[in-house]
Amino acid sequence: MQHRYAGDIGDYIKIALLRSLQPRRRLGVAWFLYPDEDHNGDGRHIAYLRDPEKWRCLDPPLFDLLADNVARARSIYALNQAFGQEAHFVDEPVPANLPASERSLSRQRWFESCLSQLSQADLVFADPDNGLVDDEEWRRRSPAFGKQLCISEVRQLSAGRCAVIYHHNSRFKGGHDAEVDHWLNALGLPALAVRATAYSCRTFFIVNPDSEIVQRTQEFCRRWQNYKVRLHRSLIT
Repeated sequence: MQHRYAGDIGDYIKIALLRSLQPRRRLGVAWFLYPDEDHNGDGRHIAYLRDPEKWRCLDPPLFDLLADNVARARSIYALNQAFGQEAHFVDEPVPANLPASERSLSRQRWFESCLSQLSQADLVFADPDNGLVDDEEWRRRSPAFGKQLCISEVRQLSAGRCAVIYHHNSRFKGGHDAEVDHWLNALGLPALAVRATAYSCRTFFIVNPDSEIVQRTQEFCRRWQNYKVRLHRSLIT
């Protein structure tokens, strides 16, 4: 997550999803805050805010909060207000711009701190810019690893609880449906996948859902079905 993304359509969808799952849960959010980049136009998907008649009805308080955030200096810290006082947030920047020799250990320490801070949560959300990757060791030395979440870390985050993981769909061979199926299989855990394709393609993997979370996810997808959001078939139940 980067400050320059705050308030875009992806935020509207993911925060609305989390708000629908949050009641009677102790929510913990790991923002995976990454330094703002300027090499592309990411974060500019805010046209939905200029069409309140279409979009605001889905979650009016959230829509208004995001519109205000975009009108001011965009910041992820303002997004925390959407979840109430009971939620807990990890917003320390993920290690970035380090020498290759320091990246793996710095990431390990950051992630261990993240787990500790979220230990009391029974519903967690992780928001890496790019999403899921495999566990090959070289990734931990890659400059891009600050924007990624490997499968072993997902398993730690979701141990004994439900975790929602953001994934930005890529140019996966076979297309996005095949990509989602690939990661459902790789997780090796009970999981649902919510596909959201407004403006750009993203997937939310809901790992270890109980029956209440499954029902809430289904209701969310029905509510948003005319806004390019749908429940992907689950290969693992």
